[in-house]
Amino acid sequence: MQSPLNITRFRPRLLDAMADYSRERFFRDLGAGATVGIVALPLAMAFAIASGLKPEAGIWTAIIAGFLISLLGGSAVQIGGPAGAFIVIVYGIVERYGVANLLISTACAGVLLFAAGLFGLGRLVRFVPLSIVVGFTNGIAVLILLSQLKDLLGLTIAKMPADVFSQLHAMALQIGSFNPYAFALGLACVVGLVIWPLLLQGESKVGHAVQRLAGRVARTRAVQVGARMPGPIVALVTLTLVSWGFELPVETIGTRFGGIPEGLPAFALPDFSWETVKQLVTPTLTIALLGAIESLLCARVSDQFSGQPRHDPNQELMAQGIANLVTPFFGGMPATGTIARTVTNIRSGGSSPIAGIVHALTLMAVVLLAAPLARHVPLAVLAGILVFVGLNMGEWREFTLGQLRHFSRHYRLLMLGTFFLTVVFDLTVAVQVGIVLACALFVRRMSGLFSVELVTMQPPVLTYRLYGALFFGAAAKLDEAVNAAESAPRGMTVVLDATHLIYLDATGVDALRQLHRAVLARGGLLRVESLQPQPLEVIVRSGFADELTSGQPHAAD
Repeated sequence: MQSPLNITRFRPRLLDAMADYSRERFFRDLGAGATVGIVALPLAMAFAIASGLKPEAGIWTAIIAGFLISLLGGSAVQIGGPAGAFIVIVYGIVERYGVANLLISTACAGVLLFAAGLFGLGRLVRFVPLSIVVGFTNGIAVLILLSQLKDLLGLTIAKMPADVFSQLHAMALQIGSFNPYAFALGLACVVGLVIWPLLLQGESKVGHAVQRLAGRVARTRAVQVGARMPGPIVALVTLTLVSWGFELPVETIGTRFGGIPEGLPAFALPDFSWETVKQLVTPTLTIALLGAIESLLCARVSDQFSGQPRHDPNQELMAQGIANLVTPFFGGMPATGTIARTVTNIRSGGSSPIAGIVHALTLMAVVLLAAPLARHVPLAVLAGILVFVGLNMGEWREFTLGQLRHFSRHYRLLMLGTFFLTVVFDLTVAVQVGIVLACALFVRRMSGLFSVELVTMQPPVLTYRLYGALFFGAAAKLDEAVNAAESAPRGMTVVLDATHLIYLDATGVDALRQLHRAVLARGGLLRVESLQPQPLEVIVRSGFADELTSGQPHAAD
């Protein structure tokens, strides 16, 4: 709901959820929040490390931003935190501008997100074409997969470059440092994450095989109950124990980062200056745009699965803005809505923002109690988790020849073009070019829907019928009528039947004025009949209606 000044009312969904909240719902939210909190731990560390940051940056982003997004957001079940979509963007910003400037960009993006929600721009994000969303989502998935090859293969590379070709070149030069133990751990992680959900499916071949191996006595409890444990946590714990128990020579969080600091993060103000902010316009806009798209797409997905009231996009953007403004002061990274954790929340029984709040508190408790143990986690296992995330993130079916055949040429051009630009250049260029191209293609398509049909040509009356939208992209199609008026016998009356004219803009009015001048030059009369409300309102407001009545062209002409 908006005020008369078009300022969105700040009302978190939590207030509505509390109106009919029950003890039963609380216990469901408690269980769901605890489950999601456990799932979030390995993902938060993996996202931060892949982004060129320390693991605690991802963990405290998941805690602080996750808490604020659930507390203040416009969705009943959305879980916020670091997301895979930000990996490539954050890594590029860190490489080009440094961590301190990433924090400033994130805070400034938070201000933009809050302002967008405050002024009711949340619904505009839905205008981004699906083809662009699919293109850059698949592009990001490919970049995530490529970025994890270094740790998955155990390659010894001091610092990975930001662009994809330099990364491939650096890995090719160091392929001799391949670590088979790291690769085995990473591969086991990916395979385990693929197989794990199938254990719940009694009808699957994998489920039957595991149950036969587990035995008749154990299959009901040990297998099926155990299979309900989150896959990433099972992979993280078991493979870390394997690595530690056998003392495998692989790189871990402890060997690279020295572990995770115990205790709460310190509040610190980044070195802020307007000169710095001016240099960070592009990364700031990129974080804000990607955060808005990701969070609102995630919220739409949650609406379909949860059965809860539809989310408020403007309130969600304001919550995302506050979260991204606050987390940099604690060393955090950009945050947005996360589809995997949100779906986990819904499937675990979460039905209100309380589940998201519990998720953040659970994650904080786990970190404070078990931080010393994180030093033993192999980076290859975290890379395996991200490879699994990347594989599930991409909509690969859209890129098959059979599926592409069903799309229009415009859709294929936008999707494949955005994908190519995302992989070869970066997401900023891809989205900017994609949106400009989408607008150009839209104008071309809409101009194709406008037509001018000659109905009768019986002197002294020349009648045309207008169809579609007469706007800047289609105004040239009226030139045929102008040419006919210029060569018509003197005193000819030109009639435009506008019954099927649904839209008119200023350029369209100017095209009508040109026709009017051509008719007047031959001593004739122009009549525009059966106008729809929108074209009529534009003609009246522009003064063209008075010109038609008076038979005089515009004074400036």
